[in-house]
Amino acid sequence: MGRVEPLWVTHLKLFFVASSWGVAWTAGRWLALDLPPITGAWLRYFIAVPIFITWLFIAEGRGYPTRDEWKRIIVIGFFSTFLYQVFFMFGMGNTAAGDASLVITFNPLFTALLAIPFLGRPITRRLGGGLALGVAGIAVIFSQSPNVSIPADERILGDALIAIAALSWACSTILMKRAMSEPAPDADSPMSPLALTVWASTVGLLLLTPWAGWESIENGIPTIGLWTWVSILFLAIVSTVMSYVWFASGVEKIGAAQSALYVYLVPPFGILAGWILLDEQLGWALVLSFILIISGVILASSHPPDKLSETTQ
Repeated sequence: MGRVEPLWVTHLKLFFVASSWGVAWTAGRWLALDLPPITGAWLRYFIAVPIFITWLFIAEGRGYPTRDEWKRIIVIGFFSTFLYQVFFMFGMGNTAAGDASLVITFNPLFTALLAIPFLGRPITRRLGGGLALGVAGIAVIFSQSPNVSIPADERILGDALIAIAALSWACSTILMKRAMSEPAPDADSPMSPLALTVWASTVGLLLLTPWAGWESIENGIPTIGLWTWVSILFLAIVSTVMSYVWFASGVEKIGAAQSALYVYLVPPFGILAGWILLDEQLGWALVLSFILIISGVILASSHPPDKLSETTQ
C-alpha cells in the first residue's frame, strides 16, 4: 500500500491552487498585453494538452472517448476552452487583473441560474438574494474600480468580456454535470471529470488553432520575451494542469464543500498579485465588491435548514 498523504498536505496543496489561480489573472494580463490574444491562449493549451493527456492515461488508463462521448465533449470544449479563452484573453487586454479576478467569481451564480431551466433546479429566495448581492458587487467594480489608469470605457468592456467568460464556463459546468451523471448511449459509464477536462481542452485547442494561425499571418510570428514565456508556462503547467489535478485530489480526499472554500481565496490573491507585479491599485471598492459577490455566492448555494432533522436531533 502507498503512503497515505497527511491531511495538512492536502490543505497546503489547495492553498497553493487558490494562490496559483489568483496569480493566473496577472499572468493573463501580461500575456494579453504582449501577444495577440488568441495566439497567447493557443500557446497555453498547446503546452497543457499533451501533459493533460499523459496524466489521464497514467491516472486512469482510459482509452479514447466513444462516438457519442465525442459529441458531448465537442460542445463542452467549445464553451469551456474555446469561448472561455477568447473572452478571457480579450477581456484581460482591457481590464485590470484584480478587477477580473472579482468579476469571474460571478460564475457560480451563472451556474445556479442555468441549473433552473437545464437541470430542473427550483427558484428560491436564497438564489434571488444571492443574485442581488452578486449584481451589486459587479456594479461596484464596474463603476468604482481604483484602477483608473485604465480608461473607463476599456476597463468596463474588459470586465464585461470577463463576465461573458464566466457565463461560458457556467454553460460548460452544466453540460459536464450531465455528462458525469448520465453515460452516453454507446458508453457503459459516465465520463470522469478528468477525462472530460482533458478531451474538452483538446477540442478547445483544435478550435483555437485556425484563429491563432490567422493572427500569425496578419501580424507575423511574434517575438516572445522571457516574462511572457514565464506567463505562458505558468498558465499552462501550474495554473491549468497541476492546479486541476491537485484540486481534484482535494475534492476526493476532503470533499467538494471544504475544497470549494479555497476558491474564495482566488480574488484576494488576484488583487495582491496585480498590485505587486503590475502596479495595479488597491481600494475600498475591491473589498466591497469581494464581500458582496462572495456573500451572494454563499447565500445562493446554501440550503434552508431541514426542519425534520432539526426536530429529531
